[in-house]
Amino acid sequence: MLERHELEAFLTLVEELHFGRTAERLHVSTARVSQTIAKLERRAGVPLFNRTSRRVEPTAVGQRLYEELRPAWDQITSAFEQAIASGRGLTGTLRVAFVGAAGGQLLAGAAELFRERQPDCDVQLREAQLADLMPWLRDREIDLALGTFPIDEPGITTGPVLVSEARMLAVPIQHPFARRSSVSLEDLARVTLLQLPDTLPDSLRQDLTPRTTPSERPIDVGPSAATFNELLTLVGAGRGVFPVGAQARRYYARPDVAYLPFDDAPVLQWGLIWRADNATARVRAFTRAAHDLLDGST
Repeated sequence: MLERHELEAFLTLVEELHFGRTAERLHVSTARVSQTIAKLERRAGVPLFNRTSRRVEPTAVGQRLYEELRPAWDQITSAFEQAIASGRGLTGTLRVAFVGAAGGQLLAGAAELFRERQPDCDVQLREAQLADLMPWLRDREIDLALGTFPIDEPGITTGPVLVSEARMLAVPIQHPFARRSSVSLEDLARVTLLQLPDTLPDSLRQDLTPRTTPSERPIDVGPSAATFNELLTLVGAGRGVFPVGAQARRYYARPDVAYLPFDDAPVLQWGLIWRADNATARVRAFTRAAHDLLDGST
């Protein structure tokens, strides 16, 4: 008999075709996924995946197993969620927070799909400022929040990555960088980097506003701001620069700020976060609606 974690590891790896993304989605280590798959293959007596240094793909046997298991697993998951819904109820109000216009647009679509699936449960969307997001979540003012990863905080759970976007650097329009077509992470050693509010997790601040470049060159620390518009105002005033997602160029076009793509930075990832002690049926159902909306499986 297959264990739940074995089924989830196998099905997710077929869908992601990447051990790291599978581990991230399942909130386990890459080594754990690799060990689980190897154990499954030993029990099956046949390889389920072909692995190279660049890609992972299911074998013919693995693909056939996936096609037979996926519908059954979906039925089991659905039945279990219905049982939970009966016990806890999918009624009442779900409070979901976002930061910025792009996040609001994304959650509005997810909320519409959620309401179609759960007509007895309402969704209240709330705009949060950068400094408010985590306090609202911890103080139970909201049930869910759309945030930027990585979020590594005790008592906080992260859902799957919903959106990935290129990173850009917001610089004053008069800055010499504004005449360039792109920047690198090493260029941060030549500027002052504005800071996120200290209410946000250290993991996120270290990712977006590091103290050194990849080659360990120091980065000057600038002032912090409580809201995204405050950060952009400081940029426009020449007080420093700040890394943003590519959507900022569309939603936050300003005459005093230029947005330059990084040519060597990892993508910026967005997903839903919630308190670990608040993993209710409503939270899970909304998370699935958001994932299905962006995955196209509505």
